[in-house]
Amino acid sequence: MDAFYASVELLRYPQLKGLPVVIGGAASGQDRARSLAYAGRLHEVPLAAFPRLASYVGRGVITTATYPARAFGVGSAMGMMKAARLCPQALMLPVDFAEYRRWSRRFKEVVVSIAPVMEDRGVDEVYIDLSALPEAGIDGGRVLAQRLQQRILQATGLSCSIGVAPNKLIAKMASEFEKPGGIAVVQPEDLQPRIWPLACRKIHGVGPKTDARLQRCGIHTIGELAARPRAWLMAQFGAAHGAWLHDAAWGRDERPVLTESEPVSMSRETTFERDLHAVHDKALLGRIFTELCEQVACDLRKDGYLGRTIGIKLRYEDFKIVTRDHTIAEPTQDAAHIRRIAGLCLKRAPLQKPLRLLGVRVGSLLKASEWRDQPAAQELALF
Repeated sequence: MDAFYASVELLRYPQLKGLPVVIGGAASGQDRARSLAYAGRLHEVPLAAFPRLASYVGRGVITTATYPARAFGVGSAMGMMKAARLCPQALMLPVDFAEYRRWSRRFKEVVVSIAPVMEDRGVDEVYIDLSALPEAGIDGGRVLAQRLQQRILQATGLSCSIGVAPNKLIAKMASEFEKPGGIAVVQPEDLQPRIWPLACRKIHGVGPKTDARLQRCGIHTIGELAARPRAWLMAQFGAAHGAWLHDAAWGRDERPVLTESEPVSMSRETTFERDLHAVHDKALLGRIFTELCEQVACDLRKDGYLGRTIGIKLRYEDFKIVTRDHTIAEPTQDAAHIRRIAGLCLKRAPLQKPLRLLGVRVGSLLKASEWRDQPAAQELALF
């Protein structure tokens, strides 16, 4: 989906179309008052009623931005204070995940009505297997992609970009080629002219650390990566990762489209309005830490999972990140048990520097229905 959160907001506030808008943070008193004052007629809210990014003071980050805002260099995960320097005139809206999930369900209902083999990849993205559909062979799948786009637009008013390719790896890359509202069809013979000139970071799964290592080896494009022998990549990056890099550069991906998938982990985290210190802000940190554990436990219970690996994530004032985790013998979804184990993980982490972010994660998940002997609740440990 194209700038999904922002596009959903523009359905509510059509007067903001064509303007730089950033979405981020929780609703303020001003936001709630505006919604109440214009209940049922949000399209009439005057532009002057929306706060400008120039006035923002805090530590929030941008969740997404409209394309006019992106033209100024504003993007997801950017600090709002930094974004204010790039685009001070941008209008601000709070995040409304409930609304985004509602529209997500609507566009996915349209997709499965046309192409039922769909893999859900989050609130704004899906993979679709078109191979069994009669129209899939018409113009390389472009006709079917156009029908999907049109039906989604008619049903929701939202636009999407579609990449059509022989596998998920290339389709993911192709979906970015013609944004917004585009369709890109990539055939096997298009690998060298269309894929190889791209930077290695365009491969979904190549992160900044891997990219930095590749660049130190003189590898900047996917074509340069493809030119390296498979054995050399395996020696440099490890057997599994090196082999994957070689296959990715050559456009190979055998992963099927999965109509059902299990989560690997569940987590909750929060960025503080100000840096907090483990000693000076112990009571406040303790409350936040307990709330995060309770939220993760609630998520686990709601979705019917237990977890064995419990961990914490810390981001310091200098943005360095530290993680610690511990695997327990029996899986749990109990908040107090999670809090106790996460507390032990916290004791193994450096706590001398002020903290910017704190997170709690539970992994190694399995369905609660498959585990009969659920562990008893544990005592809540002190921070």
